[in-house]
Amino acid sequence: MILPGAVFGVVGALAAFPLRLAAREVERRHAELRRGVTRRTTHVVFGRTLLTKTALAKAGDVEIERRVKAERDAGRRLISENGFLRLLGLMKAPDASSLSRQSLIDQSRLAGDDLDMLSLFDAFEHDSEPYSFRDLILARKYAGLIASGASWGAIARSVHRSGPVASLTAKSLNLGSQHGRPDAIYLDEGRSELDGQLLFDLGSPNSGMFGDDTLEELFAEAEGAEEEGRHDDAAALYQRCLAIDPKDAIAAFNRANCLRGAGRVAEAAHDYARAIKLDPGFVEAWFNLAGLMSDEGKVASARRHLQKATALDKTYADPVFNLARLEFDAGNLMEARRLWVRYLELDAESEWSRIAQKGVQFVDLHMARERDVRA
Repeated sequence: MILPGAVFGVVGALAAFPLRLAAREVERRHAELRRGVTRRTTHVVFGRTLLTKTALAKAGDVEIERRVKAERDAGRRLISENGFLRLLGLMKAPDASSLSRQSLIDQSRLAGDDLDMLSLFDAFEHDSEPYSFRDLILARKYAGLIASGASWGAIARSVHRSGPVASLTAKSLNLGSQHGRPDAIYLDEGRSELDGQLLFDLGSPNSGMFGDDTLEELFAEAEGAEEEGRHDDAAALYQRCLAIDPKDAIAAFNRANCLRGAGRVAEAAHDYARAIKLDPGFVEAWFNLAGLMSDEGKVASARRHLQKATALDKTYADPVFNLARLEFDAGNLMEARRLWVRYLELDAESEWSRIAQKGVQFVDLHMARERDVRA
């Protein structure tokens, strides 16, 4: 069930459902759906095109695993594409099941990490526990493929090619390829090869449930260019995204970051402001705009934006630290100390926390000397 106030972020485009239509369904439930992830994101949907059409896909399974781990460690709920569609009532829920995650691991000998990744990319009938007996059969098949040298990614890229995943329970899966690709998975009956390179066939005219993947592909291309440091190219691609969807605060924010990276400061400031106008609660946009203002020597503006960021998200440590440093540079030592103490309540482990501790010590020492002089 989608709870009012939840914020869903999508990583990788959805394979079978345009994001704009999914967003409409989420909004009807008084929640939000956005591309990408921000601090406000409570749930992260991993679209299956993440495996085939993104910079992360090019980087390999390890990078996808790192992204998944980062979102899980941040305390967000991870949801597969099918799981998301079921939450929206747009996909029928599978039959009742009773197998726990641990039971599936014990009976199939499939590693827990592989099970979680395959579940997240809908290689099972169920996307999470409780699992079904058909899921157990699939888990045993996948464990055998992995023992033969396949990766979870090769399996996930391949299994959807043959139709409903549950239909694979009656087929024999093997590793290898008559076309010379050793990581391809094929059916022993010879009926078809499950070629991960052809998985979703998103380039076809009838791709997806509603066609027209232009915006999703543009956004993925923009993210790839940004990841590779091609700031001007990425900014141009994000601008094309905004021409299609002018209300996309994430695209405006990402474009601002790219413009800043390209040294186009005035344009970057404009797009940070645009992101904030589209989403006044976009705390990262307030924070990054403050950083831009600080770099330009506009201290009063930077202070206002940092104060807004700290007011919007009281657990966001970065603007607290930057505000403390700004106040220290301005000679407001007691306010700087207060903010550094607050920062240490939010982050007591990082390198920045050691700087904050030194800041508190410096102010304490300075105030002690001041008292001695007055005495």
